[in-house]
Amino acid sequence: MRRRVRGADPVFGALALMGALAGAVLVAPATGMATDPGVPDFGPMLERFTYPHPVDMLTVDIVGQPASMAFMDIAPPRPNGRAVVLLHGKNFCGATWETTIASLTAAGYRVLVPDQIGFCKSSKPRAAQYSFEMMAALTRRLMESRGIMKASIVGHSLGGMLAMRFAIMYPEMVDRLVLVNPLGLKDRSEEGLPYLDLDTLWASEKKTSYATIKAYEQDNYYHGTWKPAYDRWVWMMAGMYQGANRDAVALAQAKTSEMVKTQPVAHELYRITPPTTLIVGTLDRTAFGRAQTPANLRRFLEAIPLVAPAAARQMKDATITRLEGLGHAPQVEDPARFDPVLLAALDRPRR
Repeated sequence: MRRRVRGADPVFGALALMGALAGAVLVAPATGMATDPGVPDFGPMLERFTYPHPVDMLTVDIVGQPASMAFMDIAPPRPNGRAVVLLHGKNFCGATWETTIASLTAAGYRVLVPDQIGFCKSSKPRAAQYSFEMMAALTRRLMESRGIMKASIVGHSLGGMLAMRFAIMYPEMVDRLVLVNPLGLKDRSEEGLPYLDLDTLWASEKKTSYATIKAYEQDNYYHGTWKPAYDRWVWMMAGMYQGANRDAVALAQAKTSEMVKTQPVAHELYRITPPTTLIVGTLDRTAFGRAQTPANLRRFLEAIPLVAPAAARQMKDATITRLEGLGHAPQVEDPARFDPVLLAALDRPRR
């Protein structure tokens, strides 16, 4: 079952100014009391944050209860007969692919962009037991519901880890696999990352604010730099943590953090058979779980650019394209450099 979500309405006053600062995001008056002064309440499913294209919903069952999986399905003006599925990262949403969508559709690709269950405009069911297998299965269901039986799968960050799991589970549905600064290339538990129980992770997620998100992204994603254009996406993430249902958002984020820790894909890289391109911003400092790792072991946690070569060698048909001077989110940091590299990866021949 699908249903269309209408765009948000324009606002006035202080929130209108905030929307302008966030990159022309349109919001409606907030409901509930904000916990982070100055941050608009976009709702736990980003009900009041406008995406660049119309959003539909696929209804699925999660532990016996209906849940909504949000997605955009964008048709190109001149189809080339191929489709691309874009999988977002943990601190990102489908909307973050905005400029990438424009480049892909201009090149003739149909583009399908889901928000995974637990993220962004999709439901965050409290009873959900999150797994990459569940997300891969729901992504397959979404593709089939849209008549897409084979596509190039592009995953960023956590979405890269999901893309690898999808390629392992459903290789016949993957034309090309593109991993953009993906998590999951190493099993961080082997490097000393301890297990944190869900309540501890949840308590930490409840402290999320605009300031904490920006500080983390500036340090790890953008190598200490910042552009005003990044603020839009920080407002988006922080705006989910406002209002009465903020605990549900925090719980979903805690469960997906536990998922990354406890469901490694690194030991199965040899099972990835489609033609694969790793696009790696060389200044990415991301090493999942660094803050939770004992101080005496943190120096052993190598960031994604350092672990990517060994990981690529374990895959059947993988190559690496390095984007010098860019960080964890090159599609956001410099679309003009990223988009041509992505288009080339989608056309590269099999070995």
